[in-house]
Amino acid sequence: PCPLVGSRCRPYTITLHPHFFQSVEIHCAQIHLSAADSFDYKKFFKTCGLAGKSADDVKKAFAIIDQDNSGFIEEDELKLFLQNFKAGARALTDAETKKFLAAGDTDGDGKIGIDEFAAVVKA
Repeated sequence: PCPLVGSRCRPYTITLHPHFFQSVEIHCAQIHLSAADSFDYKKFFKTCGLAGKSADDVKKAFAIIDQDNSGFIEEDELKLFLQNFKAGARALTDAETKKFLAAGDTDGDGKIGIDEFAAVVKA
């Protein structure tokens, strides 16, 4: 059964980035990505397989999410986080975004750097 919602899910393959995430499988993506206030970053990274990827792969994922190439994931980029995993996915709610940011922003600068992102992914 699915670690996120039990036996109601089915495997779902998504395209994240044509050169990196083309064949990433995310179980329960249809359910997990659509329900507001259901996002759990720990379960998400584990379920999608990113938690088990190499440090280089995590850096590649960071670069994709860092849309403005600032070297940081800011709150506005974090709010649209799921859209990097599935075109047309919903934005994170304000509560989900703030919780995700609080978990990743260990130095209190209001954004998530690569090392902070890697720590959240592997948590």
